[in-house]
Order: sequence, then C-alpha cells, then structure tokens
Amino acid sequence: MAERFDNWVGGEWLGSPERDPVADPFTGDVVGEMALASPDDLERAIVAAEDAFEVTRGQSAFERERMLRETAVGIAARRRDLVERMIAESGKPRQFADGEVTRAISTFTLAAEEAKRFGGEVLPIDISEASEGYFALTRRFPRGPVAGISPFNFPLNLIAHKVAPALATGSTIVVKPPMQAPLTSLLLAEILDGAGVPDGAVNFLHMIPEVAERLATDDRFTMLTFTGSAKVGWMLKSKSGRKPVLLELGGNAGMIVHGDADLAWAAERAAVGGFAHAGQVCIKVQRLLVDARIADQWIPTFVDRVDDLRMGDPRDPDTVVGPLIDDGQADRVEAWIQEALDLGAKLLTGGRREGRFIRPAVLTGVPSNARAWHEEVFGPVVAVERYTDFEEAVARVDDSRYGIHAGVFTHDIRRIDHAFRNLTVGGVIVNDYPTFRVDSFPYGGVKQSGLGREGVRWAMEAMTEPRILIFDLNH
Repeated sequence: MAERFDNWVGGEWLGSPERDPVADPFTGDVVGEMALASPDDLERAIVAAEDAFEVTRGQSAFERERMLRETAVGIAARRRDLVERMIAESGKPRQFADGEVTRAISTFTLAAEEAKRFGGEVLPIDISEASEGYFALTRRFPRGPVAGISPFNFPLNLIAHKVAPALATGSTIVVKPPMQAPLTSLLLAEILDGAGVPDGAVNFLHMIPEVAERLATDDRFTMLTFTGSAKVGWMLKSKSGRKPVLLELGGNAGMIVHGDADLAWAAERAAVGGFAHAGQVCIKVQRLLVDARIADQWIPTFVDRVDDLRMGDPRDPDTVVGPLIDDGQADRVEAWIQEALDLGAKLLTGGRREGRFIRPAVLTGVPSNARAWHEEVFGPVVAVERYTDFEEAVARVDDSRYGIHAGVFTHDIRRIDHAFRNLTVGGVIVNDYPTFRVDSFPYGGVKQSGLGREGVRWAMEAMTEPRILIFDLNH
C-alpha cells in the first residue's frame, strides 16, 4: 500500500478522507496518496497565515536571516531525500534533480542575505522653497499573506522562489504545490519547521483547481504569485481583483547561432537546452535559427549531439531525457509533431513515441502556423531553420506572442547590441542557451509570458510596499 501524505497547515499535518494518487511517470507506480484539501482546509490555512503574519511582520532582520539560513542548511542535509522524491513523482533525471537542490539552497541563502539588507533610503525632498528643512525616509513593509501556485517541472526550487522571499520580507504564504508532484513540498515543510519558521507562516495544500481558485479571488491574500501555463495564469489574473499578481508563464524560446560563434559549444548547449528533462522547461530551446553559411555543417553536428543524449530511467545519473509527466502530455506532443509533418515539415531525427517517452525530435521546414513553432511545446521537440541575415533572424525570434529568454551565439558586439535592443523578451543570453538562469537575477517574461520578475530581491520588492516617513525640522 502506498504511503499516505497530509497537507501542512498552521504548523500541523492535516489529513483528509479524500486521497489523490501520485504516480511515478517512469514506472507508473503509485508513490504516494496525497490528501486532497477541502474548501474548509483552505479556510483554515488562510486564517493560519493571517494569524502568523502578526508574528512574522514583527520579526527582526536577524530572526528572518537565521531561519532562512537554517532552511538552506536543512535542504543540504536532506539532499538525498529531496532528489529521490523529485525523481519519483516528476520523472526528473537525477542530475537535474540534484542541481535543483543546489539551486534551492542558493535561493534560501540569497533570501537570508537579502533579509539583512532589504530596507529603504533617505530621500532629499527639500527641492523647493515649500519643503526646505524637510527630509524623508522610506521603508518597505510586507503586504500581508501571499498566495503561491507552482508547477511540476521544478517541484522544489520554484516553490523556494515563492516561500523564501515571503519569509525574508516578513510575509506569510499559502502554497498550492503542483498536482502531479506535491510530495517534495512536504519535505520542505519539515525542513522549514525544523528551521523555526513560525506556525502558519508557510502552508502547503494539495487542491483541485476549483478549490484553489480562491488563492486568486480571496481578498485576504494581498498578492498572488503564479508559475504555470499562460492560459491559467492570465485567467487567474482576471479574477484577482485589486491584488498585485506576479506571473511566470510559458515560452517558446528562440536561439540564434551565427557563423562567428563557438560552434561546438553552441551545438552542445542547443542539444541540452532543447531536450533536458524531456524539454519540460519554459525556457527550453524550441526555435533554433542557424546562419546559412555554416548550417550544412552545424545542423548535422547538432543532430549528432541530440542522438547522443541518454534517454531512459531518470534514476540513472547519465540520463538527460526522462519521461513526460503523464500520458496526456505525451499524446499532445506526439500530435504536435505529426501536425508539423502534415504541414510539410521534415523530421531530422527522433519523434518516436515509447510510452511516456518521445525520442528527441528535431524538425526542419516547420511552418509558422504549426503549433510546434508558435506555441509552447513543453516537450522534446526543436525546430531548426536557416537564415541569411542576422537582423532577419532576430525579427523571426521576436515574432512570437511569448518572450522570456532568447539565446544569441555571436562574438560581434554590434549584433549583440542589435539583439538586445530588438528582442522583446525578459532576457537575452549571449553565447549560451536561453535555458540559462541564476536565482539572483530578475527572471520573467513579457507579452503572454508573464508579468513582473522573480529572483529573490525582485520578488521581495513585489511582496512589499514602500512607506514614507517625512520629518519637518523647521519646528
């Protein structure tokens, strides 16, 4: 019988008669039965977060720094448990699950450091005769309880990007972990509790969407931070009323390889960036534009690199391409490949379905009306095309309703400048794949890809509001 897991609410484990099986995407085995939270359970979590806010808002910077640093230490101590659970419930290959633990340690460490220096500034306001003798201080204050929703592809670190900034600012949070992979968050709950996080400051509830919608609509939440699909994210924003919303949504990242680049490095990074974790990454390489002068040599090299990627058991430390999260996603990706072929595309390698696996597929000649080109594939598919003019390539990458990251491989500073000024994206990565992310920088998208920025300090600013204190020294 599979192990039974409960929700974490108000510093206690909260069970439910309703249970939801969590399956291993690789084996299909049920790895746990997760309690399904009811509307009453969510109400209990909201009240717990409100009560805890009266504690956390008064914590000193020292207290916040200490519990965040202790959380980072706790994550490091339980690395093996976290890696094994991520593999079991999300099918994430071991090397990437291990890397995610390292990143989560960094995320909480960054939050600990920011907690000590996150403050305000002194403002000169004696800028007119009427304000002579006045000066002002600003300070940022936590808004109050935050609602967070996170996806399956990073079941630890994307939750960390919501929890760590909340705790660093004195906020509290109610988190909906991913439906497909909720169990990793429960290990984090144990770690947070051991680090002395106040009861109710962080709550994890496994909820169906109809129950979780209150995370957006309930006015007791002062902010919603959501990572997931564009469709769901913009829907929740439309229902969120006056509260600020931070959205990290989908993408179909473009990557340009110009003839003056380090071509071997570009081929290696394009292969990993397109197919790691079966392409279930919102900044994976999806649209690949190659300088026509080197395309005949470079594209076969890239295809060879793709064919060399290990696909299989995510527990194997050499595996790069694991299974898709479930049969429905495998069905969808398979259908999108077939649609592209029916519209005239050519398959250079891969594409064969094997259960929840799809062999890494490289397509060429994909028309712009094929979903494999203009939508987020979120699977092991890359479309590669040639270009003759760099500015044309930039325009083609930018011709998308998404815009998180783009990768540009060139050593020409003028081309880099042109790409930076003309790509409507959240970030341009030079001489590396668009999948590159460091947890300290402002990460996010534009257009349909999102609103606002994550990255610890940037999320802390979003979870707080400035207040000004003005002194009249004339009297």
